[in-house]
Amino acid sequence: MKIKTGDKVKVIKGKDSGKTGKVIQVLKNKSSQKLFVVIEDVNILKKHMRTRKQGEKGQIIELPAPISISNVMLLDPKSGKATRVGYKQEGNEKKRVAKVSGEYIE
Repeated sequence: MKIKTGDKVKVIKGKDSGKTGKVIQVLKNKSSQKLFVVIEDVNILKKHMRTRKQGEKGQIIELPAPISISNVMLLDPKSGKATRVGYKQEGNEKKRVAKVSGEYIE
């Protein structure tokens, strides 16, 4: 997978385009095989919670919603620009490489 949990990414499409953040979670839809990412402080939804017991107050919770993985790009560790990801074989290990600078990711 080209984008993993903990990576710094930039949103390139949608209402939050231009924002950057850290990937919290990578999700996969079982039926359609599409990938989604949850990024902290990006694509925030407000969820209205009803009271459970009498006398309590309801509340509004803000939580990040998933974005399609095609709408984000990984940030280059050296320059901080959005970059594509490639792979290089080093011994028995397959490592991710940023296309902009040629740096290893991780």
